[in-house]
Amino acid sequence: MRILVTNDDGIHAPGLRALVEVAQSFGEVIVAAPDRERSACSHAMTLRDPLRVVEVAWPGVTAYSVNGFPVDCVNVGITLAGDNVDLVLSGMNWGPNLGFDVTYSGTVAGAMEGTINGIRSISLSMATFMVEAPAHFETGANWLRENFVWLTSLELGDLTFLNINIPAIESIELRGARVAEMGRKVYKDRVERRDDPWGRPYYWQGGAVILQGHQPGTDVAAVRDGFVSITPVSLNWTHAPTVAAIELALATKV
Repeated sequence: MRILVTNDDGIHAPGLRALVEVAQSFGEVIVAAPDRERSACSHAMTLRDPLRVVEVAWPGVTAYSVNGFPVDCVNVGITLAGDNVDLVLSGMNWGPNLGFDVTYSGTVAGAMEGTINGIRSISLSMATFMVEAPAHFETGANWLRENFVWLTSLELGDLTFLNINIPAIESIELRGARVAEMGRKVYKDRVERRDDPWGRPYYWQGGAVILQGHQPGTDVAAVRDGFVSITPVSLNWTHAPTVAAIELALATKV
């Protein structure tokens, strides 16, 4: 198996190192990761600037640093692999990618791009909720190693990838895993107004994480309760019931 590994935290991120170490146990690994942190870049792609690729020394692994986004890294990695990639792994992100955050996440975008290229893909994140809290990448690595075979053998629907969030706790504290829907709002007070030293207002975007208790069955609830959340995400964003409603409206409009 040839495995392409990427992330949005950058080529030197500890989560990337942990993920590569697991991947090496299951196949030939190629790393293509951003040369700096690219968090919250979503599905951005570089179109009007050249992509510079630098080979990075990494024992037992072919690794490249790319001056672009995770999407660029996946596409460059596939090209450098001669279009011969069986699996894309993106992560392990330092921080959760729960609920609607999947739409902002560069980590998730890496898996999306792999899926667009017809490659089985998985995004993985360590669900930490405080800046100074330990990420427990060893917990994520242990869980992935134990579950790698069945995760990579699942029958997935067309244009579907897995988004996995692992609670940042000790392995022994994990309560298991749950298949979960995407949650909704994860943050409160997302935009905060502040004043600079001259009294001029500016705005800081971020917000405090809230693991809402009224989201049963979601990734938010699973992680809150100490479970690994596994969410199959489809890139077919067409809402079939609404298609039918529009067709009916078109057929009956006066």
